[in-house]
Amino acid sequence: MKKVSLFLFVFLVGIFINGFAQTADPSDFFAGKWEISVMGTPQGDAKFVTELIRKDGKLTGELKDPSGARPAVPITKIEEEKEKLTIYFNTEQAGEIPIELTKQDDDHLKGNLMNMFEATALRLK
Repeated sequence: MKKVSLFLFVFLVGIFINGFAQTADPSDFFAGKWEISVMGTPQGDAKFVTELIRKDGKLTGELKDPSGARPAVPITKIEEEKEKLTIYFNTEQAGEIPIELTKQDDDHLKGNLMNMFEATALRLK
């Protein structure tokens, strides 16, 4: 009887540990609120705030000026890979522009805008 009780106890502890050890869905790493900074553009450094939301299995959102001086720019397309994210948006001057960002750690991304300007992103909590 002691062996059965011990086995049952160990079994239940194992279930609890496994249940609490679950991490967030890795496919939703990029979902959430981010502050994206782009350095060295002809108009100076730029900042955007975006909340990437998963709808029908795809990320979507818009790029907002944190000061509110300019209207929000809709994101036209997002390409996701395991460690990399490419956000596309349209401008009147240059057409569709990509921001390519690669995961650095749980709260930081690093990459570039149009393969020309350095870009970073910080997860906002």
